Amino acid sequence: MVQGVLTDTRFADAGLDRRGGTLVLGGVPLAAIAREVGTPVYVYNAGAIRERYRALDESLEALPHRVCYAVKANSTLAVLRLLRDLGAGADIVSGGEMARALVAGFPAERIVFSGVGKGAGELRAAVRARLRPLNLEPGEEMHRLT
Repeated sequence: MVQGVLTDTRFADAGLDRRGGTLVLGGVPLAAIAREVGTPVYVYNAGAIRERYRALDESLEALPHRVCYAVKANSTLAVLRLLRDLGAGADIVSGGEMARALVAGFPAERIVFSGVGKGAGELRAAVRARLRPLNLEPGEEMHRLT
């Protein structure tokens, strides 16, 4: 079954390869990682993340744009910092995600706070942090700020 996995281009695009019967991600044998840190373990390929980000960013270069990463997709600080360093903004939907984006070092002006049901405390914290833009739902959320 694992042999068939490698025929799927999504795995090759992520940098997953088979060398001598060993699965390798970004040039690092996964078995070596498992031996060193144990399992289960999440492993991310920074090279693949950089490559995908740059491809997206370059495809939009003719337009004014900002690529914002949805923090809810993966809030691992190393991944967030990598994307921050590439120039990405952060797309957040909660106070917890806001705290994570700020800890990862995203500048407030590159954090977009959207989503429904933001609490008064979350909204006040976003205003204090000077997040831009802060997208408010009509009615209720606007009143929570006053």
